[in-house]
Amino acid sequence: MVEEETKSLSMELSEKRGVENNGFVQNEALDDKETDTSSQEMPKTCTVDVAPAAAEEPVLKPYAGMPKEVLLKFSSQARYRVTREILFWLVIAAAVVLVGATIAIIALSPKCLDWWQASPIYQIYPRSFKDSNMDGNGDLKGIQEKLDHIAYLNIKTIWITSFYKSPLKDLGYGAEDFYDIDPMFGSMKDFENLLAAIHDRGLKLIMDLIPNHTSDKHRWFQLSRNRTGKYTDYYIWRDCTQAAGAVAPPNNWVSVFGNSSWQFDDVRKQCYYHQFGKEQPDLNFHNLAVQQEIHDIIKFWLSKGIDGFSFSAVKFLLEATHLRDEPQVNKSQNPESITAYSQLYHDYTTTQVGMHDIIRSFRQTMNQFSSEPGRYRFMGSDGDGKEDIEATMMYYGTTFIQEADFPFNFNLINMKNLSGNSISEAVNLWMKNMPAGKWPNWAVGSPNAARISSRIGKEYVNVMNMLLLTLPGTPVTYYGEEIGMENIASENATFPEKSPMQWDGRVNAGFTEGNSSWLPLHSDYHSVNVEIQMTWSNSTLNLYKELTSLRNNELPIHRGWMCYIWNDSNVFVYVRELDGLDRVFMMVLNFGQQSTIDLKAIVPNLPSEAVIRLSTNFSNVGKAINTELIKTETGEGLVLEYKTAKPVHTMEAFEGNCFVAEKACYSSAFNLLYVNC
Repeated sequence: MVEEETKSLSMELSEKRGVENNGFVQNEALDDKETDTSSQEMPKTCTVDVAPAAAEEPVLKPYAGMPKEVLLKFSSQARYRVTREILFWLVIAAAVVLVGATIAIIALSPKCLDWWQASPIYQIYPRSFKDSNMDGNGDLKGIQEKLDHIAYLNIKTIWITSFYKSPLKDLGYGAEDFYDIDPMFGSMKDFENLLAAIHDRGLKLIMDLIPNHTSDKHRWFQLSRNRTGKYTDYYIWRDCTQAAGAVAPPNNWVSVFGNSSWQFDDVRKQCYYHQFGKEQPDLNFHNLAVQQEIHDIIKFWLSKGIDGFSFSAVKFLLEATHLRDEPQVNKSQNPESITAYSQLYHDYTTTQVGMHDIIRSFRQTMNQFSSEPGRYRFMGSDGDGKEDIEATMMYYGTTFIQEADFPFNFNLINMKNLSGNSISEAVNLWMKNMPAGKWPNWAVGSPNAARISSRIGKEYVNVMNMLLLTLPGTPVTYYGEEIGMENIASENATFPEKSPMQWDGRVNAGFTEGNSSWLPLHSDYHSVNVEIQMTWSNSTLNLYKELTSLRNNELPIHRGWMCYIWNDSNVFVYVRELDGLDRVFMMVLNFGQQSTIDLKAIVPNLPSEAVIRLSTNFSNVGKAINTELIKTETGEGLVLEYKTAKPVHTMEAFEGNCFVAEKACYSSAFNLLYVNC
């Protein structure tokens, strides 16, 4: 049957003068050799007469499923070979261009802001933040319970003040054990859980470290007073005499808290030196073993996973070994009557030669833990105070030697009088003296200063927060300032600026479920608390949240230029702008009395109208304002937005009033930042 069909098909091909294509037919000759011919009958052949023209090989074209032999016939043809080579070199060229573009983008891109630059810092005094165990004292578990509040504020960095095991003298800054948690705040396990929760939310944690002194309960001091081994010289001991209950100290040095800084020890029969309270003896940093102890403490906590340290009281680390009397401020004063710290020039007890070398060595130890991408360890320090701004700037280090990422800036806290001029002066003092390429920071509250409401008045809380969050650099907010808390007014209140955080209007403001708190609450907690302010559109809390959102999302405020435009007794005006971006933000902040100002007359090319992006009065947001007639009330703040092709920092008239820390330029074509403007 098969043979008959084959014959029929062959006859049809013959009649149609076709040629059979055997491209996919198995080689019959090969099959014959592989098959036993003796056992199979040879197929009968069919002779077909084909005309000579039909026997010629037809012109083949490429087709799907070509075998290798057919494919090779075409691949060597010029039109296919040239096309293939062109495509090959196009791919190579595209790869080279892509690699080159990537290298160029990396080379031209500005340094990304690190985590300690990108986010505000929220400072917590742990004893007053949240009590979790009803004993009336805030603790680490309480902080963990309230992490959502910090995330709500658009803040990603938390700074917790000292919680080491301590007798809690001087706010607990004299540690009894640098390797343990004070039981009041919880356990090491509580700390580890808090740290894990912080990191799980993408937040960072900074701790306090006060290396200058310890508690007199510290094991080192107990060994030192007994002259035990290497600990003998861990503290500063000097011979002194005691007669009739009075001590004749080695010199006239005075404690920060007043009276002599020397205390006689009945065990060792010598005097030890203390810059602060007598319960806080100073460590002897001329002893290298003491320095190594501090390095070991740094390593211990960094190994735990914390993200940085704030080093306090570092200007006191070294004292002159010659023990000469310090010079009197009033030379005519009777030396016997000197008891106050302010009555002496502290030439021999602060900022001694070698002190910065010790701080830099702390930085080097921290750098050992900063090699992992995304795990840079921040180092902050206090400075020398407003009276010596140049000495404070030395804590930044030099171009070649790294020290602190920044010394904390309390200029806005230390102002004696509030006005547009004084604010401008405080800001300018830091910006003009800050070394090139360094990063500024600002604070308007701290555990050691009265709160904004109590220091300068409730009406200025919102405008101070607006200033804080629109200046260039890292803002530092002390807990409670985001809702405008006040100092507590109580005769028994030793620490009026450390009253418990006011979470809601319940008994004890939601700070504790216990019967009482370690400090009394302010009487206004029914109206000044987190819960109620979250529901008010015009609240201090919601303005704070809007300001942090603006700072995080707008490049000119995040990392752009700052230029002073105007200041007088009432207002301080400045702009934030970025090269390549035509949007400018102008801050008009009133720190005095009602004021009207014509900014168009001050700034050439300023548009006639600007839009109010944010205001201390939320009802004004989104409105247009005439730049020739900007009126502000006491404590009012405006964030204006406008477009211009001529930014202020390019104007010759404002050349000396403009500053930028991490310079960057914006390309609208590629939607990226670059450095070579």
